[in-house]
Amino acid sequence: MQIRISAFSAVALFGGALSLFADPMSQRDREHLVAHLEMTQSWMASEVASLSSAQFNFRPAPDRWTIAEVVQHLVVAEPNYWKLLNDGLKQPPKKLPKQASDADVLWYGIDRTRHEKTSADENPKGEEINTDQALKAFFAMHAKLLELARSTTEDLRSHVVPEWGVDAYQCLLEISTHEQRHILQIREIKADAGFPKN
Repeated sequence: MQIRISAFSAVALFGGALSLFADPMSQRDREHLVAHLEMTQSWMASEVASLSSAQFNFRPAPDRWTIAEVVQHLVVAEPNYWKLLNDGLKQPPKKLPKQASDADVLWYGIDRTRHEKTSADENPKGEEINTDQALKAFFAMHAKLLELARSTTEDLRSHVVPEWGVDAYQCLLEISTHEQRHILQIREIKADAGFPKN
């Protein structure tokens, strides 16, 4: 009897310990994450639909990117972000002493008044870009992000991405908000007075 009680207790304790770290993300978190990723996917598809080569390659000013360069930046950057996310998921659960809030991550996608300099390895300015290939690569990467958000059983909140000061849930959300920032950039380019009509 004592052995049975001890074995049962051990299982209960082990299960309880796992539940502290291994619960999947909440349904609310999943819905919010999927909704944001679906939004950026549809916005990008809408913004680039039927653009001509002249429109893709229009440069509003010498120091500004073209729409083709914006897309190419995402194509180059997002595999790096995907690796950061997956590296975080491979680490044992932990907490950051200080991390961004979800609201901070969401505002990053909205606030275009704050500009950050892109690292040289992610700056596509001056490259020859095949827009069909770039868009295909972008949407393929985005599909991986969306599939992870829809199906993962990982507790994304319990893993961290220290390079960004966020948990893995926020990292995935921030990848989508990063896309949002650049979709807004595409809209700014299209709103320029010199943007080609076709």
